[in-house]
Amino acid sequence: VQLQASGGGLVQAGGSLRLSCAASGRSFSKTTMGWFRQAPGKEREFVAGDYWKDGSIDYANSVKGRFTISRDNAKSTVYLQMNSLKPEDTAVYYCAANSANVYYSPSLWEYWGQGTLVTVSS
Repeated sequence: VQLQASGGGLVQAGGSLRLSCAASGRSFSKTTMGWFRQAPGKEREFVAGDYWKDGSIDYANSVKGRFTISRDNAKSTVYLQMNSLKPEDTAVYYCAANSANVYYSPSLWEYWGQGTLVTVSS
């Protein structure tokens, strides 16, 4: 599976961004998709995930109510709508994919995109 993330940029606190991740090479409708982020000097952390089998969605507590993950199977694309952004959301955001469930641990995901930088200014 090849993943191509886009949509990052610089935004002021309180603003919004939408990230996109286009997938190829596998049946997208049967692929679990997720978003992670990694801030400078910190470990990569789970942000959101969408389990293909039953449509269940999970979010990190830090983004619940502000971020929304969604997918368009016809376009083989997953999105991350980020609202009410805070400076602490600044990170490189990665999309990830696997054939199983949503996992909080990055090591359990099989495929990764290249990352897109989100910078939130105060």
